[in-house]
Amino acid sequence: MDDGTPVTVLSGALGAGKTTTLNHLLTNADRRLAVLVNDVGEVNVDADRIENREGGVTELSNGCICCDLRDDLEVEVSRLARERTFDHLVVEASGISEPAPVARLFTTGAASAAYDLNALATVVDAATFRETVGGAETVTAESIRRQRPERVEEAGETRPLADLLVAQVETADVLLVNKCDLVEEAELTDLEELLRSLNPRATLLRATHGAVAPADLLDSASFDLGTVSETEAWQRAVEHAEAHEGGAGDGHEGGDHHYHHDPKSTYGVDSFVYRARRPLHPGRFAEFLRDLPEGVLRSKGVAWVAGRDDLLLRYEQAGLSRRVEADGAWIASLPESRRETQRRLRDDLEWHEDHGDRRVELVFVGKEVDESAVRAALDDCLLTDEERGGEFDGASLFPGTEGETVVL
Repeated sequence: MDDGTPVTVLSGALGAGKTTTLNHLLTNADRRLAVLVNDVGEVNVDADRIENREGGVTELSNGCICCDLRDDLEVEVSRLARERTFDHLVVEASGISEPAPVARLFTTGAASAAYDLNALATVVDAATFRETVGGAETVTAESIRRQRPERVEEAGETRPLADLLVAQVETADVLLVNKCDLVEEAELTDLEELLRSLNPRATLLRATHGAVAPADLLDSASFDLGTVSETEAWQRAVEHAEAHEGGAGDGHEGGDHHYHHDPKSTYGVDSFVYRARRPLHPGRFAEFLRDLPEGVLRSKGVAWVAGRDDLLLRYEQAGLSRRVEADGAWIASLPESRRETQRRLRDDLEWHEDHGDRRVELVFVGKEVDESAVRAALDDCLLTDEERGGEFDGASLFPGTEGETVVL
């Protein structure tokens, strides 16, 4: 571990209980904390604990401090490192932001020298998480542009809230399931199964009114740089499902596709992977994405779509949101010299004799999902032998240039 001051980044939806959790930490932690929040007024610090307030910093009688984020986050954390003495920094991320940009500040940004990122913790509202992820609520583009400008669609001014909540869960090292007193035990266990499917590596904690043992959040030391990447989070989901493989088969000559699945848990939460080495018909695949079974709460992966044979298309769905982004070229489509260089650099690359790295690899997480029906529907999306080599007007339904995103 580095010698910098340890940092815990606290994320979660608006109303999940982040502020309540922060107050609990300030009251019960056995060390001097610096808590950086968007508005110090939201941290209901008891008046008799306040020593003084100056420059946006509230001094507390227990040696802790609370800071309101008046300037750029990078500027503020650097200023704290120069001007204040404390044992641990807790950064409350905005309820409409993802943890990844904050994490990068402490791993590769200007604050990486003075701090050591300990863990990304996400507070989950036990009473509303499932409903919100499955709903159509959005946040305005203006409110998230400052947090993740590259993720705001040019064609729209909103982003589904489900996207944000799922990203907060998938990148977390610790998941604090809060408001447990508001749900029945069976519902709570059901939610925890879903969270484990979305992020099998995270530590799960239960809390009521944010009351968690401070050491469980502050001493977890479980941060993994790979978790800040959505691609890595997706790949972990693939590996998790394949680790519980219940069998594989192929229904097309030449072994063009096969499946992996994770047997249903006691509470019906399921995750499985569909893989194919045959392109998808753009029209049929677009229709499949628009009409996903209701039980699918999360799905993502990479797709090889006919008519877009040179582009790796990255698909992502949370709740009612479906988006496809052109994420660069398939290695197989590169000029030979570049292709061979890339293959040498990727020891883990699965290479097909005919198709190279082109493939379909999709992960599905949901409750009471008819896996056989999903698989059969995707089989129907694959090009038939007669269709191969044809032209596909429906290819325009998907991105045609690198970096382009299409929302279905």
